[in-house]
Amino acid sequence: MPNDDQESWVRVKARLRTEVGDDVFSSWFGRMELEGIDEGGVRLSVPTRFLKSWIQSHYAEKVLTCWQADRSEVGRIELIVRSAVLKTTAQPKPKVEPALAMHGENRPHNGNGMSRPIPVGDAAVHEALGGSPLDARLTFDSFVVGRSNTLAQAAAKQVAAARRTDPVMFNPLYIHAGVGLGKTHLLQAITWAGNAGGERKVLYLTAEKFMYGFVAALRAQNAIAFKEALRGIGVLVIDDLQFLQGKSTQAEFCHTLNALIDAGRQVVIASDRPPSELESLDERVRSRLAGGLVVEMGGLGEELRLEILKARVQAARAHHPTFDVPLPVLGYIAKTVTHNGRDLEGALNRLLAHSKLTGQSVTMEMAEREVKDLIRPQEPKRVKIEDIQRIVARQYNVSRSDLLSSRRTANVVRPRQVAMYLAKTLTLRSLPEIGRRFGGRDHTTVLHAVRKIEGLVGNDVTLSEEIEILKRQLQE
Repeated sequence: MPNDDQESWVRVKARLRTEVGDDVFSSWFGRMELEGIDEGGVRLSVPTRFLKSWIQSHYAEKVLTCWQADRSEVGRIELIVRSAVLKTTAQPKPKVEPALAMHGENRPHNGNGMSRPIPVGDAAVHEALGGSPLDARLTFDSFVVGRSNTLAQAAAKQVAAARRTDPVMFNPLYIHAGVGLGKTHLLQAITWAGNAGGERKVLYLTAEKFMYGFVAALRAQNAIAFKEALRGIGVLVIDDLQFLQGKSTQAEFCHTLNALIDAGRQVVIASDRPPSELESLDERVRSRLAGGLVVEMGGLGEELRLEILKARVQAARAHHPTFDVPLPVLGYIAKTVTHNGRDLEGALNRLLAHSKLTGQSVTMEMAEREVKDLIRPQEPKRVKIEDIQRIVARQYNVSRSDLLSSRRTANVVRPRQVAMYLAKTLTLRSLPEIGRRFGGRDHTTVLHAVRKIEGLVGNDVTLSEEIEILKRQLQE
């Protein structure tokens, strides 16, 4: 190959590195090689089909532009897989904004601008790394802030606004809350805002999509490229972590998590429970998750529910200008529909549909009729094992460490058995998990404690009253 071709390639790589940054260059272009230049075309090669597919989809125009800056006569880039026989030409295509490029909006094209078929395994990997679908409504502007979510919203905005050179303040950011309280809204808001800035690539994946991509990569023999792609992301956002299943997938998630955090990349995770209660995850993963900033988003208070309803009505008027809900009706819904934000959205949708289809104005009578099935009995407070240990220890004048210790004196054994009994009756935790949380005890020890207290409660009035008092304290 002529020396001047190699010199051009060195200059092109330097220009490409400057434009995309060191991290992106290393992830996608570090193993790209120049094969030759002829008749106005440049032939480049990469070692895997996945790299070829990703570069064609996201960086074909940028690579071509860098070559044209050095050699104006270059009109096309031909990208091949070094071990493959088939070759596909990547032609210039319309410029893609960074936010779209990261969300699967663009597929690899051939020279005629038509979609190019990709082998099934590669397509699945490519789809996973394109990210999970985003809802354009879920932005920081549409997120209503209240007492229960102030810290989570502030932390999320800090992550979204951070620049590549800024030190990572908390990593990972772990947000947990019940269903419909705004976790996904915040995670997607981070993704929209982060990608709009264009300096750090933000990839939003559900745990299901992560599993799908990893399994597809294994089947397509692209697992290494899949891992490298994930570890090249500036901000990785994982939603619904509680659904992450499978030992190999969890192991890969753990390696990816460690690699990103150690490299100073931001990780944001959401789940329906704190790290310590993710029983299916390896202890090392739970420990790493707990080492960042763990934020709980509490239930929606009545005042916050009313503000959410007002905001949703205002948003609905953008498409339905005549839609109006009197303030007393909004107050009624905020007071009675208490379960989560999705029920509030459902209540408003029903009023909107009824109003539009019948032409009637929204009234209190209509609201009472339309939302009656959304008025649910107040759910009992979710009891945590840590709370049980703390309150039982206080009741019996022992320390929490005593309950977890191997001591078998009478003043410790009975409180420990009561605490295990309450953990079994007031939580959904399994016997092995309860045993682990009580100093690593075997599940048979927990079962013995539960049966012991069950046998005593029917005959010991004092113990029965003590347990009822403890239950009331835990439910308050």
